[in-house]
Amino acid sequence: MIGRNGIPRAQTLPSAAETRLRNGTLAGLLLLVLAGWAPAQAGSGTAAAIVEAAHAYMRGAASVAVVDMTIRRPDWERTVTIKAWTKGRDDSIFVILAPPKDQGNGTLKRGVEMWMYNPKVDRTIKLPPSMMAQSWMGSDFSNNDLAKSSSLLDDYVHQVVGAEADAGQAVHVIRSLPKPGAPVIWGMQRLKIRADHIVLEEAFYDEDRSLVKTLRCSDIRPLGGRLFPRIWTMIKADSPDAYTRLEYKHLEFLPDLPNNIFNQAALRHPPR
Repeated sequence: MIGRNGIPRAQTLPSAAETRLRNGTLAGLLLLVLAGWAPAQAGSGTAAAIVEAAHAYMRGAASVAVVDMTIRRPDWERTVTIKAWTKGRDDSIFVILAPPKDQGNGTLKRGVEMWMYNPKVDRTIKLPPSMMAQSWMGSDFSNNDLAKSSSLLDDYVHQVVGAEADAGQAVHVIRSLPKPGAPVIWGMQRLKIRADHIVLEEAFYDEDRSLVKTLRCSDIRPLGGRLFPRIWTMIKADSPDAYTRLEYKHLEFLPDLPNNIFNQAALRHPPR
């Protein structure tokens, strides 16, 4: 679990090979937002129904997207372009398109399992638990953020705790608390979901219920045939001038994608 100031407790250092591949891979970060929020357990109440509907709307049956990811710090800024394919709730593959030095790096997610590929060493590794709580590539996301969908599904209880408004739409405020003994990173999460199923915000709290970071979605416009937030920004509570921004350049929702897109071989030879 994350302690005060977002520092993971009892963290195990990765091996040299794991660190080398992690530092050469940029696509993993996109799993959080491109793969969408996993639904709460069906039938567990109004909050579950709201999150379920938001997941179905934001992700769709399948999708293809191109996203620019910008990591901004007071003294530097870095942008990479990533193409992503998703299918259902569990399957996603992401490949770096630019800049040239990172081109071809990729990440595959099948269910709760994840693999990362670095073309420079032509090697694929399965992401180990020891890397899940680490800050990723100096960004405002952790590796745990990439695989949090199954944790939100299995390990948290959701409750509607408030109501707001945005652009004439009602907004549901949902608090997600971990079940007793659940092996989770965050001590609490708080979501804001519009009545039209658009997720506006997700806040992450440590085990002391102190805010660590917030993901905000903005610039809602027609995209991929539906209203969709074009810009996603993750901001740490203690560094408001530093952020990681995701900007959708292209988004297409599809009825289906072939299963053979989502395997380790596709990391070396990604779909077009």
